[in-house]
Amino acid sequence: MDIPIRQRLAMDVLPEQYQAIRSLWIAHSKAEDGRDLQGLIDTLSEDCVYELVPSGHRWEGHEGARRFYTEFLSAFPDVHFDLTDIVIGPQGVIEVATLTGTFRGPWLGTPPTGEPISETIVITFPWNPEAQRFAGERVVVASRSLLGAAPTAAETAG
Repeated sequence: MDIPIRQRLAMDVLPEQYQAIRSLWIAHSKAEDGRDLQGLIDTLSEDCVYELVPSGHRWEGHEGARRFYTEFLSAFPDVHFDLTDIVIGPQGVIEVATLTGTFRGPWLGTPPTGEPISETIVITFPWNPEAQRFAGERVVVASRSLLGAAPTAAETAG
């Protein structure tokens, strides 16, 4: 589902819709914190897409979302999201968070390092108004550790 930007900008902010989007985001976050895979899937439209924007990795549909979460949570089993900013509107949700965890399993072809990670991430949860669910997640990360590549010496230099 891809609504053109001008149509998204023209969307009215209705209190009922705002509340529905906010409530679903809360349910999604609680499911993620509780490692409730079905609870996460229940917040997504059937045609959802998960995308790591810098690398272009994509997972499509409910099966893709299941694969994304299974692989991600296996790679970073102690992952935690510390919310630092959020915007909710008729287009969906934009969340800024500090992601922390330990790289304990393979991720995007990179073997685990056992090292802790800390990333600032921006996640867009586009809203699918027909399905009344999120159309997936678009994740932007500040460095390369979640993209299947070890950080360069320049990135780790203090």
